[in-house]
Amino acid sequence: MIIGDIADRIVRGVETVQDGVNEALFEPVIRVGITGLSRAGKTVFITSLVANLLDRGRMPQLGASASITAAYLQPQPDDTVPRFDYETHLAALTAPDPHWPDSTRTVSELRLSFKVQPTGILGVFSGPRTVHLDILDYPGEWLLDLGLLEKSYSEWSQAAIKAAQNRDQGAEFLTALNSINADEKHDEQAAKSLAQSFTSYLKSAREAGYSDCSPGRFLLPGDLEGSPVLTFAPLGSNANKRGTLAREFERRYEAYKREVVKPFFRDHFAKLDRQVVLVDALGAIHAGPKAVEDLRHTLSDILSAFRPGRVGRLLALLGQRRIDRVLFAASKADHIHHSQHPRLTAIMEALVRDAKDRADFAGAGTMAMSIAALRATVEETIDHNGDPLDCVRGRTSDGKQAAFYPGELPQDPAHILTPARKGATDWLDGDYEIMRFEPARLTLKPGEGPPHIRLDRAAEFLIGDKL
Repeated sequence: MIIGDIADRIVRGVETVQDGVNEALFEPVIRVGITGLSRAGKTVFITSLVANLLDRGRMPQLGASASITAAYLQPQPDDTVPRFDYETHLAALTAPDPHWPDSTRTVSELRLSFKVQPTGILGVFSGPRTVHLDILDYPGEWLLDLGLLEKSYSEWSQAAIKAAQNRDQGAEFLTALNSINADEKHDEQAAKSLAQSFTSYLKSAREAGYSDCSPGRFLLPGDLEGSPVLTFAPLGSNANKRGTLAREFERRYEAYKREVVKPFFRDHFAKLDRQVVLVDALGAIHAGPKAVEDLRHTLSDILSAFRPGRVGRLLALLGQRRIDRVLFAASKADHIHHSQHPRLTAIMEALVRDAKDRADFAGAGTMAMSIAALRATVEETIDHNGDPLDCVRGRTSDGKQAAFYPGELPQDPAHILTPARKGATDWLDGDYEIMRFEPARLTLKPGEGPPHIRLDRAAEFLIGDKL
């Protein structure tokens, strides 16, 4: 058995080197992870990005667009990962009665390949080369779990209980927690009851706009639902006696990290070159200062799990990868007038400042911007008590058109972040609203992808240098 394991590792190592040499010298592969925090529009982002890379008429800021002679979809390289259902999602957005596609609830992948004609002197003597773009789609809730790898059960419990105490949604769970004696003998019914209460709290917190709601599989359990690895909760006492509820919860927490989190990191996350984190910053602002501060901490924790930095050419040949570019994108920019986009971008930059500084120090590039992967609104100015009011107009769930003014974002991001850091419960000088719009009915010309805001700039940052 030991000899077999050693042989298997040697074979995998040789295959990794072969793949690395092939990618580096012949057909380079760009692996981009796409994830999004709650309701950030991840599925729409991937669908619109692929559609606009296939038909690049709306991608003027993608510098290599003119050099791409062909783009086409291919089967993804990993046969064990489900394919991202691009065609179904695009059909939902472009139907006569368009609707938002269903969000994906597990890992999926898509490969988009380009034929690129080199420019300059090199292009005269060589034909087009092939560049593959592998897009890995995974739930943002799973990304948050990577931070658990650095925490013991006791450390996680303290942080989770403190978070619940600062959220109105945690009241019922805390009541259930106070009724439990963690040092008594483990009882599975009591364990299930407390775990269910904790899960209900996490779901309510996510609905209220909070970002840090880990463990992520509690929200998206998949085929693990009901298993012991998802039947635990934070406790206030240390696990120091065998056979107690506290000791059993600690064991299950460690099993969760070992059997759920580490395989995801090893099989998917550690293989990425670039990463997109989509954020519904407008939704967090609407939810209030606590949600904004929670989002700031979450974004900082996310980047700490990325292993950002650059990998040298030799290590790349040996199959070593490290994320060297991270895009933090505030989605749904079409829900506010373009005059407010710089303010939303400035708020996003302030939210990721701590994370950006660490990434820059490690040699990775980061960018924050405001985007709309699919533009669902048009802008108009209406008269309000004799004053012009910059609004957006879109289609509501009942099929009617409605104009909407969400409020004015501050020019100085500190007017948002300072009250959030100080623990304010409400905004004192602003009222920020949000509205859900349905996709607009589209009529696309040949060669054009769906309308968007700054998706071409996002693509240039993510893959422009590789094309």
